[in-house]
Amino acid sequence: MEQAAGECWVVGVDVGGSGVRVGAAPADRPVDPAGTRTVAAAAAARVSASAGGQDARALLDRLLPALGSLVAGLPGGARIGAVAVGATGMALLGRDLAARLPGPLARATGARRLVLAGDAVTAYAGALGTAAGVVVAGGTGLVAIGLRPGGSWCRADGWGQLLGDCGGGAWIGRAGLEAALRAQDGRNGGSPVLLAAAERHYGPVAGLPAALQPRPDRAALLAEFAPAVVAAAEGGCPVAGGLLRRAGEEIAATATAAAGAAGGAEPRLALTGGLFRFDPLRRATLDALAVRLPAARPGPPDGPPLLGALRLAAAASAAPAVRGGAPIGAVAPGFPWPLDPPLLSLLDLPAADGPRGPRRP
Repeated sequence: MEQAAGECWVVGVDVGGSGVRVGAAPADRPVDPAGTRTVAAAAAARVSASAGGQDARALLDRLLPALGSLVAGLPGGARIGAVAVGATGMALLGRDLAARLPGPLARATGARRLVLAGDAVTAYAGALGTAAGVVVAGGTGLVAIGLRPGGSWCRADGWGQLLGDCGGGAWIGRAGLEAALRAQDGRNGGSPVLLAAAERHYGPVAGLPAALQPRPDRAALLAEFAPAVVAAAEGGCPVAGGLLRRAGEEIAATATAAAGAAGGAEPRLALTGGLFRFDPLRRATLDALAVRLPAARPGPPDGPPLLGALRLAAAASAAPAVRGGAPIGAVAPGFPWPLDPPLLSLLDLPAADGPRGPRRP
């Protein structure tokens, strides 16, 4: 159903380790995933030494065209009240994103309110809304985040593919490639099946170090191999099957840590993100959770992280103005999630030049 001209819309942006999704929805009603207008773009997260973490320019080069395409499809006269960006690495590697996203987003959309969040927060808001519980977000990386009944965040893992993200897509892909190289060398723990899969995907395995190690998008490249590990496990490869069981144990341990920090006796629990579309991994995780966290109440998420970004944007659009255009305190009037910069920040955007409203190509 076409919306009335001049209606206020909100925009949500989900930046994962291997892609960007942008969505728009009317601001004055509960976000309905079925009615959300979306655009997606392939854009692996890139870590840059000069940026001190996630590279904002590389992200904007992919995000702005997708955003422009979405804005061009909105009803005539529509205005955008708020934009919410949930990005992988925002909490730990997001300095460049926080500094460089506001201006271009203001100019591209005409919005005056911005939410910057870690992808764990948008995953939580999409899965459980404002209810207390624990959400495990699995994609290229892996993080568990909890919302305490009193209203504060706690998180476990999400330390990135070099130091953590245990059980995530890059972790599984790297473990699968290690098993492939063990087979190449004739060492224990090797898998000829995974060796053959690695050569089909990447070429001769002798070239893997040079192909992977210098790349700023290494995590995404490692995660590309996770589906091959799942396929090998489904085909009966014992090494691949063991890797998925280990991944399930790691994910359950991370969820248990977040649940302990959140303090709920029988926490609501949701698994969200593209990683859990793989049934063998999902089953391994639930089996491990049944042992580690038997009191948890697993259930399906309300929706994906993009839904969470849109929920954050809708709340920000309706909330009172932010003092001084800077992140404020632990709570904000009218905004139902606890602020915790840089994990979750609420800001006023600078006024864009020219008339208010989205910029259309």
